[in-house]
Amino acid sequence: MSRTENRQAEIERAGLHRRRLAAAIGDNAVAILAATPERNRNNDVDYPYRANSDFRYLTGFVEPEAIAVIAPGHARGAFTLFVRERDPAAETWTGRRAGTHGAVAHYAADAAYPIEAFDTWLAEYVAGRDTLYLTRGIHPAFEQRIAQAMAGLESQGRGHIPPATTVSLNTPLHEMRLIKSDDEIALMRRAAEVSAAGHEAAMHACEPGVAEYQLAATLHHVYGWAGMHWAYPTIVGAGENGCILHYTENTSVIEHGDLVLIDSGAENAGYAGDITRTFPANGRFTSAQRALYDIVLAANEAGIAACQPGAPANAPHLAARDVLVDGLIALGLLGGDRESAIESESYRVFFMHGTSHFLGMDVHDVGAYKQAGEWRVLEPGMVLTVEPGLYVAPDCSEAPAAYRGMGIRIEDDVLITCAGPDVLTGDVVKKPDDIETLMSEATPT
Repeated sequence: MSRTENRQAEIERAGLHRRRLAAAIGDNAVAILAATPERNRNNDVDYPYRANSDFRYLTGFVEPEAIAVIAPGHARGAFTLFVRERDPAAETWTGRRAGTHGAVAHYAADAAYPIEAFDTWLAEYVAGRDTLYLTRGIHPAFEQRIAQAMAGLESQGRGHIPPATTVSLNTPLHEMRLIKSDDEIALMRRAAEVSAAGHEAAMHACEPGVAEYQLAATLHHVYGWAGMHWAYPTIVGAGENGCILHYTENTSVIEHGDLVLIDSGAENAGYAGDITRTFPANGRFTSAQRALYDIVLAANEAGIAACQPGAPANAPHLAARDVLVDGLIALGLLGGDRESAIESESYRVFFMHGTSHFLGMDVHDVGAYKQAGEWRVLEPGMVLTVEPGLYVAPDCSEAPAAYRGMGIRIEDDVLITCAGPDVLTGDVVKKPDDIETLMSEATPT
């Protein structure tokens, strides 16, 4: 698809999401949400803007300083946008704006007004509605602004009665986002494909003497060539740096004998890929590296196998954990048996994080993992990661010297289907022999 076609598809997809939400909240409710503000990087330089996922999911609108009102059955239309007006002088410096006309013509808004007019129109959109839905925890300043506005309406007396109840939009909206449509799955599958291509390009480019940031640049080049951006800051951890879970400095030079851990994914139309692979810098695993790697790979495969519809959401973690514990005991890194190691949590010296998280428009995507205090069951349309790891700190006295300073993680993106797990990231190698073969091949031109 062209860029224009992709944008139109996103806007149409947002329309479907709005209609689903409108049906869920009903005609006696109104939902109001705002795009998060731009963030300053330094002095007069801002970070590249990305609309918060809830807002983008429901509107397809990607500019800052915007507010959406979803009011089913309202006389002025169910979907209203408040946006920055066109400003040729400003657009010369910072880029094109949709303006109110574009919000209607290109983003399917039933009505659109300048952002400055929101407070003036707010009373009309909440009038006669029993419930006001607001997102929570995403834009606190806006939440406070709405609370003050509702209090002001209440103080004005008859004719200005605000909704009796204000509730979080997070639950109904995030439950919607948790189950992906066929269109969303297609976007995530493509993000996974491009992410996989980036990882294999990095394996080809790796050799002792290359810097971590050069491998990161290789990944980002692949993403950019496909019209995508990274979904989260890329991790390239060589040697001991692989033991830092969220290492993002990427400044070290890769040395002979290092393992290189890369955690990176591309974002496609707002949907994330998320892959981790670990491989030897010189293209060959040592016996100690392979012994530890084989344990993590077996845990990854066990976690994927546990991604079955109807299974509890923690099933992949438990399956992977058990394999890791058994492997650590077999190598002599843990004493006792599986039950005692799990009960005492002694394994957490080497494996200190969860195995899975939901994936979607956010890398750590929305959706409740528990319902009524119990682990929810996995359902078709959910996408989650499976990412077991083992990390032996360089100063870990519990481990033989041969294993110290090793960080190994293997992460895949898995779609839950009625037929079982569908590994979206299966295009990138992870078996040790396949990694060594790939790294021995000439770099593709």
